[in-house]
Amino acid sequence: MTRLAAATIAVIILLGSLSLAQDATPKMQVFGGYSFLHLDNGGLTGADLDFALRELNSPFGVASSFQGWNAEAQYNANRWFGIVADFGGRYGTPITAARGKTLSGLPKANAYSLMIGPVLSYRTKSKLTPFIHALFGFDRYTMDASTITGVSSPVTSSATTFTDAVAALGGGLDYKVHRLFSIRLVQLDDFYTTHNLNKFYDTAFPGASFFGLSTKERNLRISTGVVVQF
Repeated sequence: MTRLAAATIAVIILLGSLSLAQDATPKMQVFGGYSFLHLDNGGLTGADLDFALRELNSPFGVASSFQGWNAEAQYNANRWFGIVADFGGRYGTPITAARGKTLSGLPKANAYSLMIGPVLSYRTKSKLTPFIHALFGFDRYTMDASTITGVSSPVTSSATTFTDAVAALGGGLDYKVHRLFSIRLVQLDDFYTTHNLNKFYDTAFPGASFFGLSTKERNLRISTGVVVQF
């Protein structure tokens, strides 16, 4: 009888520990926060813009970053494996004024991405949960119509939108502050877009001719924010 009681207690403890381990793994989690994208301009430089737009006084430069937001909805099949849907938006001015130059009417741009893919998380008793993911989807990049002044003659751009494939390979680190909340300390992604920049800028600036630019861009995305767990 003593052995049976001991075995029963051991089984109860084991089932209880398994239940606690499962409870510690949220079935669903939602992330939202700030993102910063270091741009790969596909080889585009201010000198390329000066030449293509026939400006002799070297008025143009190019931006090095966009800022925006990043959000994710994640389903965890178990404590290690999950599926995540990633949404992002970024905003900026891709064409800038060269140092010492003053230009007005520079076109603004925005981009929105939707990706989905697997995520692997390393969950232990620690408050820190590292993870890696591989995401695939589409990126919609838009540059507004504008008229640039402050150059030798006004330069008019047309509204241009391209939608192409995108992939993000990376991961991050979450810090648990409560059963329902974590802080995403950092998420780093190699953010690959496949926009043909030659065609994009040829469309944006009718009459200009861009060549030699990349059709694939390797950007760096950095995100941080709050994770809500259910």
